[in-house]
Amino acid sequence: MRRRDFIKVIAASAAALPLAARAQQLAMPVIGYLSSGSPGPYQHLVAAFHRGLKETGYVEGQNVAIEYRWTDGQNERLPALAADLVHRQVTVIAAINTTASLAAEAATTTIPIIFVTAGDPVRLGLVASLNRPGRNITGVTQLASELVPKRLGLLHDLIPTATIIGLLVNPTDPRAKTQTRDMQDAALALGLQIHVLNASTEGEINTAFAKLAQLRAGALIVGTGELFNTRPEQLVASAARQGLPTIYQSREFVAVGGLMSYGPSRADAYRQAGVYTGRVLKGEKPADLPVSQPTKFELIINLKTAKALGLTIPSGVLAIADEVIE
Repeated sequence: MRRRDFIKVIAASAAALPLAARAQQLAMPVIGYLSSGSPGPYQHLVAAFHRGLKETGYVEGQNVAIEYRWTDGQNERLPALAADLVHRQVTVIAAINTTASLAAEAATTTIPIIFVTAGDPVRLGLVASLNRPGRNITGVTQLASELVPKRLGLLHDLIPTATIIGLLVNPTDPRAKTQTRDMQDAALALGLQIHVLNASTEGEINTAFAKLAQLRAGALIVGTGELFNTRPEQLVASAARQGLPTIYQSREFVAVGGLMSYGPSRADAYRQAGVYTGRVLKGEKPADLPVSQPTKFELIINLKTAKALGLTIPSGVLAIADEVIE
């Protein structure tokens, strides 16, 4: 081969390399990760999602790409972000909380969707049934909203003298009405009075706590929702300033000083969502994957916070606690 022709062949090969690499990148499946949370507070949950993906053989940057979309609790941004992921023709959408799931479900009937929801997906209209989801959507339910009355019972066991209980909900969250109704029914059975406080912004959370002081509430239940999940420090600090015993939905609140929480493991739910996402990438259909439900619920208690509030945790409550933080 003549030197000139050899140089042409080498040059052509070099030019083709970026094109080949680009083609390989384009062939890589893309997950659209949609959440109304924030990257910081959700870092450990994203890691759990990655663990689930890895269980099915997928590692971000190696054989799968992930496009992240976050709203920091601003639910009104979800429809546009869901539409953007559909426009980009991602392979599958991981809708990681209830409001994100509803936005994704409204945005596409063809792209597979794996959800993580705190509420009952049948009542929310996401699936036809838990065993046979149908259509293009399935996922993991944490049933956190349905556990709100259980949290009331635990709080009543801890502070039986508290007759006025506050319930903090986000009125823009689709589960707010159900949570409120279930809580009021449970309170009626226990002879307790529930005051519902609404907060859909960070500033309104502060206003709600000011109202709690005026109501002389003896305890507080924080409802489910990404607005609250992304602000555990604010909620815990506000409750501490008022000396208000408060129960939350997950361990993350107790880890930063909250009194107690009751609910399923969020990390395990996100891991399972990663597993389901990987299974869909391998060719399984959402319609054939039954909605995964939690098998274990965790009661977490912070004894240091209880002491600061002047509370003695009954031995019966301590006995059923899954974790006690001292």
